[in-house]
Amino acid sequence: MSDSGRRRYTVIGMGAVGGYYGARLAAAGHRVRFVARSDAEHVRAVGLRVESPGGDLLLHPDDDAIEVHRDTTGLEPDDVVLVAVKTTDADEAARLLAPVVGEGTVVVALQNGLLVEQTLAEAAPGATVLGGMCFVCINKIGPGHVRHLDFGTVTLGEHVAGDEPAGVTPAVDAVAADLEAAGVPARRIADLATGRWRKLVWNIPYNGLSVVLDAGTDELMADPATRALVADLMREVVAAAASCGHPIDEGFVDEMLTTTEAMTPYAPSMKLDFDAGRPLELDAIYATPVAVAAAAGFAMVRTEALHRQLRFLEARARRR
Repeated sequence: MSDSGRRRYTVIGMGAVGGYYGARLAAAGHRVRFVARSDAEHVRAVGLRVESPGGDLLLHPDDDAIEVHRDTTGLEPDDVVLVAVKTTDADEAARLLAPVVGEGTVVVALQNGLLVEQTLAEAAPGATVLGGMCFVCINKIGPGHVRHLDFGTVTLGEHVAGDEPAGVTPAVDAVAADLEAAGVPARRIADLATGRWRKLVWNIPYNGLSVVLDAGTDELMADPATRALVADLMREVVAAAASCGHPIDEGFVDEMLTTTEAMTPYAPSMKLDFDAGRPLELDAIYATPVAVAAAAGFAMVRTEALHRQLRFLEARARRR
């Protein structure tokens, strides 16, 4: 912990999520180290810029506001490590994580999908691993430049083997308190696995349909047919979660639909990745939930159909 008593953070990945939450923590007085492969030189020269309804930020390494590294080799272990790279980079994330994890380090998976904490726990044995579900409309619009549009809550829960509820642990409370003090709304949950399924209720329909139909959230909600399709997919995810022992309250689907209708028009991250020719997070968001539900005796028929369409589109894009 730093001399100020604030926890020291390392952020692996300076995309939209890592850039935004890392910048907020740095502005609140935490020492934050960013590991950025493509943006490191730009940020060292120009700084990290965040545009946000909650206040714009410009942080520069020369002002000691942040540190920027291209790799973790030679870095000392830190108090908290935020893993904010895509799940398609799991092997690289594991490599980058190892040097900055020591006794007492808390690792937070700011990633989408199911079972992502298990992968990080295997890469960092002995570390306390948390899952962080970010409900936020945010885009990276250039090197070291993040635009925050709407929302921003991070829901935190602790990972334990077997997906049993861990309760609201001291590690969850500490990281949540740091985020809150930095102006980021945070929720503490006792059952991480249920929290992951709840996030999939939004991620599965909107990420996939935005790619297949080439549409933003506003377009999907404005058309009665696609709105109904979104709702059907959401209800299937809720049923799958229940089959796996993680019931979700009945009103959650309506809450997500209403929230998305009021949301600033938004292109989900999977659409941005597809349009940019980047790999899609299909395993963590689709293949793994489908397989986990199938093992519990529930067939996610609609989700699997959407998954197959996404696989086709991704493969065709690679061939072009």
